[in-house]
Amino acid sequence: MMDSQKKIKLKVNGREHCFTIGDGCGEIPASETLVETIRERLLLTGTKRPCNEGGCGGCTVLIDGKPSLSCSTLTSECDGKQITTIEGLEDPVTHELHPIQQAFIDLDAIQCGMCTPGITLTAKALLDNNPDPTRQEVAEALAGNICRCTGYEKYFDGILLAAKRMRETANNGKGE
Repeated sequence: MMDSQKKIKLKVNGREHCFTIGDGCGEIPASETLVETIRERLLLTGTKRPCNEGGCGGCTVLIDGKPSLSCSTLTSECDGKQITTIEGLEDPVTHELHPIQQAFIDLDAIQCGMCTPGITLTAKALLDNNPDPTRQEVAEALAGNICRCTGYEKYFDGILLAAKRMRETANNGKGE
């Protein structure tokens, strides 16, 4: 192996993937962004690429649980990282949607869907860290996500509904 090549491993939605960074056939160029790898190599097309400049949040994925812009993150920087895309939110056993996804459907919060994966993952990170956010905290968390269709009120409502449902489920599991 040449010095210019580097092997990396990433875990995407619970599945490990190994890549070689380099300029040869079958290798990933060092300049390849994570959104390119996710969409074009792993064929997970739920991650969107609306602006490809890091300005809209549509390409947001979770890297080690934190919202990250995959269009401005190099795949080569993700060695050893846990990456969650919108496809990774489905329950792997029951195949049920994540409560945030279900709340968005229930409240008809989705229009074209370009921003929805990024908003959903940003909301998941928020609720993982703050299971009972205020409307203002939801608004602040979504400040980097642009929606050109619906505005944000239904998304805010959906996140708050999901938070409530998730708290109720957690409390039911504790026998309360």
